[in-house]
Amino acid sequence: LISIFFYKYYFKKEEKIDEVKIEIDNENLGENQNNLIKNLRYEAKFDDNKQYIITAELSELSYVDNSEIVNMQKVSAKFIDEKNLPLIIISDKAKYNNSNYNTNFYGNIVIKYKDSTINSENLDLDFVKNIVKIYNNVVYEGLTGSAKTDNIQIDLITKKINIFMNNANNKVKILSK
Repeated sequence: LISIFFYKYYFKKEEKIDEVKIEIDNENLGENQNNLIKNLRYEAKFDDNKQYIITAELSELSYVDNSEIVNMQKVSAKFIDEKNLPLIIISDKAKYNNSNYNTNFYGNIVIKYKDSTINSENLDLDFVKNIVKIYNNVVYEGLTGSAKTDNIQIDLITKKINIFMNNANNKVKILSK
């Protein structure tokens, strides 16, 4: 009995599972639209005290390669890092993968972080690679000025930011206040 306790306590590795909470407010949407959900909310808590919450006014569930894919409309998302600083994303539409939490936002995206705002047409939030990629008509507005670029890439772990153009001959436009 002591050997079993000793083994379980010191040698057996426990898998750390992300906690996922789903809230669904499903109103009667008709017989032909039974995979549509109103007011869907996903909440994921990670081991390193990070949190990801995404909500949508209207969602459609589908299954692709054994993964639940949620096509969302009128989307609001919040990513809270280990320092409890929120990154807020608002978009017209998004595609959310329920198995790995990766989300592709598109259409009139507004990103708010501290005192900065970024507008764009596309944003990919990749939790597998821990990268946020913001692209297509990117406009940054901050306390010290503004910038226009094709791409912004943020590493979620190191917080390193890369700002670059699709064509190396074009330059990022920066306007200071």
